[in-house]
Amino acid sequence: MAENLGIRAFFIKGPACVIQGLRAPKSSNDVDVFVAPSDLEHILQGLRERGWRARPADPDSRTFPQHSVTLHHPEWPCCIDVHFRFPGMERPATDCFEVMWARTEDLKLAGQKVRVPSKALGILILALHALRSAHLPACRQELEFLSELTKQQSHLSAILDMTTATGSLAAMRPFLENLLSKGPALEWPQPSVEWRNRLMSKEPGSARLLAIVQARWPDKPKMLSRAVFPRPEVFLSGNIYADMSLRGQLLQHRARWGRFLKSIPQVMRDFRSLGG
Repeated sequence: MAENLGIRAFFIKGPACVIQGLRAPKSSNDVDVFVAPSDLEHILQGLRERGWRARPADPDSRTFPQHSVTLHHPEWPCCIDVHFRFPGMERPATDCFEVMWARTEDLKLAGQKVRVPSKALGILILALHALRSAHLPACRQELEFLSELTKQQSHLSAILDMTTATGSLAAMRPFLENLLSKGPALEWPQPSVEWRNRLMSKEPGSARLLAIVQARWPDKPKMLSRAVFPRPEVFLSGNIYADMSLRGQLLQHRARWGRFLKSIPQVMRDFRSLGG
């Protein structure tokens, strides 16, 4: 469809990574496609005309800055995530797309020719994705695997070039430092506020509280109200079939507060790490 519409698009993560040897075989619950920001509405319109609909999303873009749009279809068992930027890449999203597009290649998948990242770009994308949750054992394991693969297949130079060109040095520092230990010292930039917040907020409650703390005083009351009394989209973003009757919403509010109370120890740890 994208090709017919004249849209440059490539697929990230998913089965292509398995074929390229970047990940162990695993089931995919969605399809991740990357487009230039200027093509986002064009491809969304094309998908809407084919029956796809955007899933409800949390409207709080201050706490959860949007980087993709998720769509679902009643006749398909998976979702499509349309990415227009990637967290950790701090250069303008349009520039980052051009850097990435220049490093894509064709791959035969399910009898079709699809556009996918080169191995080096695939490693960069997977590493940035895992670094968001590096406290999780599965993500640490993936980072170790990607690090070893980078050394074995000599992808470091290409990854470093793309990391610099997309403004990802700050986010990629934990991954690159060990690989560059014997090379020349780099001047590491400071990570953006968005990236620091992503790393610090291991619980949704931490993210919301942090956004309120960082907001201007005139904005705090409204943000606090939205945190305590979220819009229906917040519940639907987690489950599009959620019961939105009065009773159903009350039960979801109760469950939400229960999750928050259980997460308080982690929220406190998150805020202590911010202070440190």
